[in-house]
Amino acid sequence: MESNTVQSRRERYLTFFLGEEQYGIAIDRIKEIIAMMKVTYVPKTPPFMRGVINLRGSIIPVVDTRLRFGMEPKEEDMHTTIIIVEVEKVNIGFIVDRVEEVASIDSAHLSEPPKFGSHIDTDFICAMAQIDENVVMILDVLKLFEADELVSLEQIQQTSEGE
Repeated sequence: MESNTVQSRRERYLTFFLGEEQYGIAIDRIKEIIAMMKVTYVPKTPPFMRGVINLRGSIIPVVDTRLRFGMEPKEEDMHTTIIIVEVEKVNIGFIVDRVEEVASIDSAHLSEPPKFGSHIDTDFICAMAQIDENVVMILDVLKLFEADELVSLEQIQQTSEGE
């Protein structure tokens, strides 16, 4: 007789807010969390590309996560944070409204994201998790960017470092 038990394991996620929505990113993808700092605009980049920051000598492209998700832009405040994430060996900063916590989520509490039909892009959501009363959307940071966008982010980083 086959056992139907699935070995569950706890994964750790950094949770953050964009507006009222709570998101999570696997903690092993996160390099660091920094306070909002001056972002230098880079011409000819997509609107969601806020520009680059110089973090201890490293030039890091910064994405306005709200714009990437098609949300309204928001004035920065004391809670606005940049999460530095490694995506395909490129460090990218994601501007978020506020960081919440590092949550340990049992894999048994993760469920498939809902499908909203082909015209709504939810590919970047890899799972949904229940934390207390909240539903947290777990992001697949790789899928937040198309391959060509990642290449251009890498080029922005290299071009800026070469100056």
